[in-house]
Amino acid sequence: MKEEMVQPIPVSEPLLDGNEAQYLSECIETGWISSEGPFVQQFEEHMAVKAGRQYGIAVSSGSAALDVAVSALRIGAGDEVILPTFTIISCAASIVRAGAQPVVVDCDPQTWNMDVSQIENKITASTKAILVVHIYGLPVDMDPVMQLAEKYGLFIIEDAAEAHGQTYKNRPCGSFGAISIFSFYPNKNITTGEGGMVVTDDENLAERCRSLRNLCFQKQQRFIHEEWGWNYRMSNIQAALGLAQMERLDQFVKRKRHIGQYYSRLLRGVDNIELPLMKTNYAENVYWVYGIVLKEEVAFDAKEAMRRLGEHKIGTRPFFWPMHEQPVMKKMGFFANESCPVAERIARRGFYIPASLVLTDVQMERVSQSLKEILK
Repeated sequence: MKEEMVQPIPVSEPLLDGNEAQYLSECIETGWISSEGPFVQQFEEHMAVKAGRQYGIAVSSGSAALDVAVSALRIGAGDEVILPTFTIISCAASIVRAGAQPVVVDCDPQTWNMDVSQIENKITASTKAILVVHIYGLPVDMDPVMQLAEKYGLFIIEDAAEAHGQTYKNRPCGSFGAISIFSFYPNKNITTGEGGMVVTDDENLAERCRSLRNLCFQKQQRFIHEEWGWNYRMSNIQAALGLAQMERLDQFVKRKRHIGQYYSRLLRGVDNIELPLMKTNYAENVYWVYGIVLKEEVAFDAKEAMRRLGEHKIGTRPFFWPMHEQPVMKKMGFFANESCPVAERIARRGFYIPASLVLTDVQMERVSQSLKEILK
């Protein structure tokens, strides 16, 4: 095949062939395009039900949802929050911006989630919450975390941004702890372009979240403010997309699992890479992304592997860079002499390959063949 005929395979593409166009047209025809439109409440209600929660509060991004969740729990100066070092920077940023201290734990080498066996040793008298983050398709082992939270009187903030439709022991991800969040970025199983959601069972927390996302306007007199909030509202247009996506979440999860399982069959027997776990004793992988970790015998790192796959027109994305190694955190004096060897290794040797809902079996075969070629 001539090189110019080889089409690129992007790492992620949204699937928007359901009722998205119909609902967007309704927004335009009715003029309801702002956060006051009816799709926002409908999306909140549907997402809350799917997550096994009483209340949903739609916001402008997953990062915004974290800001709102941390603030709603009144976490601030003098407080410590335990979180995985292997996660997106939004998690640590929300803690730092609240004036609190992030405390990191390393990740499990097989699931890539936080190593829950390390949490208790990090708990101090200043610990106020544990921020759990479900990474790349498998959930955190929640039972031990819930037990620790009860034992020490801690909040759990559950980041389910990558876990739409996933369960832990048949209980929906997003249903654990005081408050949970989702992201609807275009590479998520449900997308609104940009957007996020806070979900909770606590009516007072829900009301506080609604206030925080809306500049803390007073109900009695709109432009008088007793505390700071944000303009983190979701538009009716975004919610229309989200509602259409929600209608097919079960179908999307089934497709994602097919993609992950097919890749695993294609790459079985490639000895110098580590593949994602297909399942644990508490969950089956939903394969939000399909991650690859290069073993030590591979002479190059993830960055070089991604470059080589790029020459084959295969899209890739690096793994998260650990929080304790982030330059911005170091400049602020966090994590002096911190070591998390598992996260450090997979950050340097891990990356993920295309896993879009629109990905075909033929494309997966090409990706797998290209990966095998660059590893020769």
